[in-house]
Amino acid sequence: MTEPHASAAPAPQPAELLFDPFAPGFTDDPYPQYSAVRAAAPVYQHPFGFWLLTGYAEVSWLLRAAGLSVEDRNISPDSPMIALREATYGDAATQPAEGLSMLDRDPPDHTRLRKLVSKAFTPRAIEALRPRITELVDGLLDTVADAGRVDLVDALAFPLPFSVIAEMLGTPPADHERIRELSGTVVRSLEPVADPALGAAIIAADAELTEIAAEMIAWKREHPAADLLTALINAEDDGDMLGDDELVAQTLLLYIAGHETTVNLIAGGMLALLGHPGQLDLLRRDPALVPNAVEELLRYDSPVQASRRITLEPVTLHDTKIPAGAFVMASLGAANRDPDFWGPDAADLRLDRENARQHVSFGAGHHHCLGASLARLEACIAFERTLARFPRLALDGDVTWNGRINLRGPEHLPVSVR
Repeated sequence: MTEPHASAAPAPQPAELLFDPFAPGFTDDPYPQYSAVRAAAPVYQHPFGFWLLTGYAEVSWLLRAAGLSVEDRNISPDSPMIALREATYGDAATQPAEGLSMLDRDPPDHTRLRKLVSKAFTPRAIEALRPRITELVDGLLDTVADAGRVDLVDALAFPLPFSVIAEMLGTPPADHERIRELSGTVVRSLEPVADPALGAAIIAADAELTEIAAEMIAWKREHPAADLLTALINAEDDGDMLGDDELVAQTLLLYIAGHETTVNLIAGGMLALLGHPGQLDLLRRDPALVPNAVEELLRYDSPVQASRRITLEPVTLHDTKIPAGAFVMASLGAANRDPDFWGPDAADLRLDRENARQHVSFGAGHHHCLGASLARLEACIAFERTLARFPRLALDGDVTWNGRINLRGPEHLPVSVR
């Protein structure tokens, strides 16, 4: 990899389609494709118009590099992605949420929005949640014990982070299943979409979620409390406050990101442990290993598979020139299993891996995941309490994946505990 510069000529790309996220079986196991792309074209231009990086060094550089954007308005109008987006989303081709969340903003707007939200996610604030998260986990595990056989996604992986973020925000009682369904559709906007029917479903789900968030905010204005949503409504930084649309966007981002990714971490992590009985036994014998185990599980099967940046000027990686205005996808899942960084056992689960925390599953740079500490805490408590309580925990049926390219994880994880 070289430092960005503008002198190299565009390098030819392989004629065959190296990366096909729509191929049968990809969402169940994308790692063989990642490995093939990384070996053949570590800087790969897809016919859809985006560029794909699969090596750890390249992905890590992209996530941290200054002078890159996350705002779609900076995509070159000549990019095939523009035409594809218009064909997929129609008149709503600007995409859901209008890019008002901090996830979709560059500095200084990103800096301003993150500063207004970040006080709820300090290490001290997160650690203060430990007793309540433990209480929630134990209550959910009581239900698991009574049932004997459950879908662990429905019984633990979904309700835990959903309850935690709802309590943090202080939202009123809501239709959890409907919000789960809607958010599962909206997050598909974070991956390649070429189906107009899916595009329409994303737009409709986003509109319904926006209405739900607006109603929550209106209710909270009438019922203020010591919670995150009240803090967002009243947040001020040198006279700066969130506008109504920005407030809705941040609320939706926290609500969706606060549970979608952790569902995948808990469910995917538990599946990985059950599929590696030697590692599971190691963890049972040494519970102090849980924090590092969570890092390794994040590396082994990233709950978020990709992040993106948009170039504002040409950059060159591996003698391949990426032009200005290019949409560049950083494959976190591929980087987390790059043998050039992790060694020959990169594809293996090893809970005592010394450098596991160097994974890129939470991104990096100023867009590093705001809720990383919360996700780690929820996962640590969930794994520790579940494994201690159920020594006979085992898979008990077929695992079904959620069919997503980016926020992928088990949809159904049947287990028995007796």
